[in-house]
Amino acid sequence: MANDKPEIAEGHRVPVKLKSTGEWHWAEVLSTRELDGTNLYYVHFDDFNKRLDEWVQEDQMDLAQLETAKKETKPAPFKLLNGSRPSSPERDVATPHLKGAPQVRKRKTPAPGEECPVSILFPNVSDSQDVPDQKIPRQTGSMVAHHDDIVTRMKNINMIELGRYRVKPWYFSPYPQEMAASLSVIFICEFCLKYMKSRKCLERHLAKCPLNHPPGNEIYRKGNISFFEIDGRKNKAYAQNLCLFAKLFLDHKTLYYDTDPFLFYVMCELDSSGYHIQGYFSKEKESSEDYNVACILTLPPHQRKGYGKLLIEFSYELSKIEGKTGSPEKPLSDLGLLSYRSYWSQTLLDILIHLKPQENGEKPTININEISEMTSIKKEDVISTLQHLQLINYYKGQYIITITSEAMETQDKAMAKRKVRIDPKCLHWQPKDWSKRGKW
Repeated sequence: MANDKPEIAEGHRVPVKLKSTGEWHWAEVLSTRELDGTNLYYVHFDDFNKRLDEWVQEDQMDLAQLETAKKETKPAPFKLLNGSRPSSPERDVATPHLKGAPQVRKRKTPAPGEECPVSILFPNVSDSQDVPDQKIPRQTGSMVAHHDDIVTRMKNINMIELGRYRVKPWYFSPYPQEMAASLSVIFICEFCLKYMKSRKCLERHLAKCPLNHPPGNEIYRKGNISFFEIDGRKNKAYAQNLCLFAKLFLDHKTLYYDTDPFLFYVMCELDSSGYHIQGYFSKEKESSEDYNVACILTLPPHQRKGYGKLLIEFSYELSKIEGKTGSPEKPLSDLGLLSYRSYWSQTLLDILIHLKPQENGEKPTININEISEMTSIKKEDVISTLQHLQLINYYKGQYIITITSEAMETQDKAMAKRKVRIDPKCLHWQPKDWSKRGKW
């Protein structure tokens, strides 16, 4: 009897059962291979982030719906939605597409009976500021436009071991090909971030590694949390290893060899064996567009501890000392956008809720410029956050902010969860004027 099983090749599309939910979802086959007599297929799920790409077997596929001819699709336009990075190109398939951010509601008068315990006038907000223009960002050395190719679309590292954690990478990173192709685990020194091919090599390295902390200046310490500032020119090997490691969990391409124009701020937890990296962010020494963060990452084993917001808060504390307003380099990754939007929302609501009435008893007033100066958050980010929270309303010729008691209660709960905060008194740092230096 003839074998009617269709041949599966690169570019074919087929429904695949998700391991996490058991549901079927359309996916594109990016690569095929045979392992111990079993055919494996590397697939990318439509509308899902690349970190969910995986190798699957035929029994996870609905071969009856296999599309053997690759559909012709028009390139997705490069557009930004609230600063987010464009996702994979959209395809005309029968699967639900992810929706964008909610639209801002506008009305000329508050709805009847609407609770409005706080109403803050914004006399300096004009109609032209209602929706900030999103510009295609200037690309710098730390982030370039997202272009998939046959190499970088697939994860090349199976597993990494850092300290006492083993972690599955999310994305491609340009580690040496001979290591990526042949090793099931890459071992990384958690102090200097040098990569090695075996645990024995790591043990020999640790016996002579001179570091028990990042090779920079400690500029902040409170409790067991420390921040180190690393100059990408003075500590090039560490900076390059950090970028290689971070690329495993950042989708955009990180320029890992030219680190001279960047400073790296590494957050560590201190214990009896040394300073263990939890996350980091980088920034340009000179940014013509007032970016105060280029790349930012909390390591996967340490996520959901509030460290993402802590890194963001630290970046704005540096901007306050510099006397500048700052913004992260865009486009943001999906997780980066969520973290920043949450931080901006909580910071702005905390200010608005605790504003005191004027001396004459009138409701408190504040303008966008004042909020920006207080927080060092750029005006465009302040406005987009207020719109995302759907707080801006147009009433009797002026823009007002209306905050309900429910929003206050939600804010109180969110702030109560932030156990770890930056204490400006523990930050010892002086900004440098890099424009006056002949060399970085």
